[in-house]
Amino acid sequence: MTDVADALALLKRGAHEILLEEELEKRLASGRKLRIKAGFDPTAPDLHLGHSVLLTKMRQFQALGHEVIFLIGDFTGRIGDPTGKNVTRKPLTEQEVKANAETYREQVFKILDRDKTEVRFNADWMNRLSAADMIELAAQSTVARMLERDDFEKRYRSGQSISIHEFLYPLVQGYDSVALAADVELGGTDQKFNLLMGREIQKHFGQEPQVVITMPLLEGLDGVQKMSKSLGNYVGLDEPPGVMFNKLVSMPDSLMWRYFELLSLKNNDEIEKIRRDIEAGANPRDIKMELARELIARYHGDQAAATAHRSAGNQLAEGELPEDLPEVSVDFEGGELVPIAAVLNRANLVNNSAQAKDMLGNGRVKVDGEVVPRDHLLQTGKSYVIQAGKKRYARVVLT
Repeated sequence: MTDVADALALLKRGAHEILLEEELEKRLASGRKLRIKAGFDPTAPDLHLGHSVLLTKMRQFQALGHEVIFLIGDFTGRIGDPTGKNVTRKPLTEQEVKANAETYREQVFKILDRDKTEVRFNADWMNRLSAADMIELAAQSTVARMLERDDFEKRYRSGQSISIHEFLYPLVQGYDSVALAADVELGGTDQKFNLLMGREIQKHFGQEPQVVITMPLLEGLDGVQKMSKSLGNYVGLDEPPGVMFNKLVSMPDSLMWRYFELLSLKNNDEIEKIRRDIEAGANPRDIKMELARELIARYHGDQAAATAHRSAGNQLAEGELPEDLPEVSVDFEGGELVPIAAVLNRANLVNNSAQAKDMLGNGRVKVDGEVVPRDHLLQTGKSYVIQAGKKRYARVVLT
């Protein structure tokens, strides 16, 4: 069983706020599987790394043995989430919701464990509520309370219209927590009002109120604005590996730890080791490459991650060999063992004997992936993959 302190440290990583932390610690200590809920309104078909922040935290809960509920807001999506909007959001049609929901389902299991994820649609219970049920739900809040929301208050003060159905959104989101008996609900910092509404509505229906964890909105590659496709500062989940690689490796160094905290599935000890490497003088670009490979492997597979820098148009990494390795045959006229320096010369992997000796002395020559000394001998009748420095390599056949 995972130590409660270690579990809490992992779950707190990158989180903006936990309400209430002592409640979460108590539930973790209970030893039972907690029900973790996060809702996603399928409002757009294009997903980017900003959308994956909640999913990453959900995967951490899964790793700790808890039950994760990926809630698709097919009902709330038709209301239109007013969060952060200065005008009434246009409700989606049922067809738009279904199409976008399919895109979400394709992407979510690249982060979450499919076998440990419960996928639900809130229309399953909301469509069954009667008019009397909706009146009871609406009675759980007041207009004054709704106007405490920053976006509603600003619209009200500026004389912009607020539709009655927009007040229903936080109430319906809160009722979702009742229907799912949620122990914990995750959401962005802009969702705090709605998440806390869930606690109040659960109390009304006789449930223990959920713990609320708010996650920060991921900054885009500019390091300033929230990640957004419209701002061009995004990394799309379905972008080609090479594009993802170049974007992530080119981001400002100041964003590196933010992205590690919010997007990496490495544990805290692994991330701390990377921090120590940086303090010891590691190149930040190498650290960003490590993060890029982790994320590309998640969305495109291990092979795509291994070759992402090539598909991005970059040169070979140090020590990496090309797929189209040139082959050279060198005849030593019956000799059984030949010195590596002579092979380098005859195979044109060095300019002259002096360079061969220098590279061997500096440990810059590899035979079949292993660094060899100056006095290394090779046997004729065999072939070897030989690399001299970063740019010269060949499969050498000795005859």
